[in-house]
Amino acid sequence: MNVTPTAMPAALTAPAANYTQASASDGPVISSDFETFLVMLTAQMENQDPLNPIESSDYAVQLATFSGVEQQVRTNDLLKNMGVQLGLMGMSDIADWVGKEARVAAPVQFDGDPITLSPNPVAAADEVILVVKNAEGIIVDSKPLPVSTDPVEWNGEDGNGNGLPYGVYSFELTSRSNGKHLSTDPMESYGRIVETQNSGGQLWLVLESGERVTADAVSALREAAE
Repeated sequence: MNVTPTAMPAALTAPAANYTQASASDGPVISSDFETFLVMLTAQMENQDPLNPIESSDYAVQLATFSGVEQQVRTNDLLKNMGVQLGLMGMSDIADWVGKEARVAAPVQFDGDPITLSPNPVAAADEVILVVKNAEGIIVDSKPLPVSTDPVEWNGEDGNGNGLPYGVYSFELTSRSNGKHLSTDPMESYGRIVETQNSGGQLWLVLESGERVTADAVSALREAAE
């Protein structure tokens, strides 16, 4: 299966109202600030101590610092403009996500095919345990996993190797160190997307399990298994 990491949702889900486009006066303001900087730099040079002149490298550092700030301002304005555009075109962009599988920390539908899980243990952990719960929140499986971020497959069996019924399941990862509990966190798994929605400027995805998640909660996409 081809897995496609996606960095788009965070920008897509931001409503246009949250962004302020760069105004036409942004350019003149930056230009004015640069002229002020040059005046201050000239005054600094004229009034320096002749016996202890400022090093030319110091001027270069000041100019580079100002240029960096100016560039950052322009970059921020560009990102804001991009956010506006993505906010407007986001719904059409994610329309083709329907039918694909999204990696998200949410309950997913088990229909007999193994479910791919993406563990993310705490850095200090020396032991991790997979905890599987059914739709009622009852633990139906629990087993140790390698302390790794490598994907693992859950084949739909309980701790005794018995097949579990089709339905909605959620996954958690418990991290431990020296026998002490560190944390228990929701675990990302792949679920099929059946619908996209736009509600109040927020983009939502409806999974086959019936779970509704925001588009920015998706960390990866892949083609659904045949």
